[in-house]
Amino acid sequence: MSAARAAHRRTRTLLTGYFLGLGMVIAVWGARMPAVQQAAHLSTGLLALVLLAAALGMVAGLQAGGRLARPGGLPHLLTTGSVALTGCLVLVGQSDTLPALLTTVLAFGVAHGILDVAANLAAVHCQTDYGRPIMSGLHAAYSIGALAGAALAAVTAHTSHSTVFTATGLLLMTATLLAVPATRSLRTADRATVRPDTEHRETRPPRPPSRRWWLLGVLAAATLLGEGAAADWSAVHLHTLGAPTAASAAAFALYSAAMAAGRLAGDRLTAAYGAPTVVRTGAIIAATGLTVGVVSANPALALAGWTALGLGLSTTVPSLITTAGSRGAKAVATVTATGYLGLLAGPALIGALASATTLPTALLLPALLAAAVAALAHRALENTTL
Repeated sequence: MSAARAAHRRTRTLLTGYFLGLGMVIAVWGARMPAVQQAAHLSTGLLALVLLAAALGMVAGLQAGGRLARPGGLPHLLTTGSVALTGCLVLVGQSDTLPALLTTVLAFGVAHGILDVAANLAAVHCQTDYGRPIMSGLHAAYSIGALAGAALAAVTAHTSHSTVFTATGLLLMTATLLAVPATRSLRTADRATVRPDTEHRETRPPRPPSRRWWLLGVLAAATLLGEGAAADWSAVHLHTLGAPTAASAAAFALYSAAMAAGRLAGDRLTAAYGAPTVVRTGAIIAATGLTVGVVSANPALALAGWTALGLGLSTTVPSLITTAGSRGAKAVATVTATGYLGLLAGPALIGALASATTLPTALLLPALLAAAVAALAHRALENTTL
């Protein structure tokens, strides 16, 4: 194995660790939210305010990450973002008043956004060095980390959230600090991939055509709205069909497992058939599966529908970020921020539609958006290159 290939493999392993850790932190934070609410004696409205602060912080962090990220500075941004995120998780666990929570979750959101941009941009560079798709596999690491975090939260359900947040945060912070020498080596690798005749363009990436830029963001929002729907409404949907509590709770687990499996296979499929074809086919599976699951009154078909949604949409966001990454950090930040708007606003929008109509009718929205992704995939991704 050549020295360059070995260096690329080490970089991929390192980034896999960052994606795993990010997924675990976000899952632990989300799964123990009821305990956070109880410890600070928050009403539902005040909890919504705390979640809004986290969302605003994340959007600000995404934009800041887009401005700060440069190929040579990515190692520092990765380390700083990871240490800040894990440190904020510890602080959130110690916050038991509304002002303290608002402050810590705002900082948590900013750190999340910065680390998200840095990790995805580093992944784009690593994928370029590899010369073949690896982005889907790195995002699979995030999904696996989220599953591990959710499992950890379930196993430690009778342990105080403060203890869980502190232990998780300190463990992952220690791992980040131990990885600093390896992370610093990314600086050399990044500079080595910039040819002298393209150095200026790498430093100042050209702005993509505005229509293409926003199309990528809109498709990311459509995809992540489906994720938000699965997280917040899949169990409710199964419950309304008379499914047992365990089956209802399994809906999001099946969705997440299917997404992780799809992402693990996504790189090989993308290399064989191209991103537009893989994303389009997956979106058709997602739209068809969820539609069947929603219009039927059969809990088994409903579970299959949510599973199909996770499998079908698994490669969409990695492919969109790959396309955005070819235009630089600001494009990654903009597409990611637009996508998260769908994740954040989607569950509330579905709730409003369910109030005006019925829940099954409202849950057709993510299916329709998946169909839109299928229709627009080739237009958005037709020029995607490594």
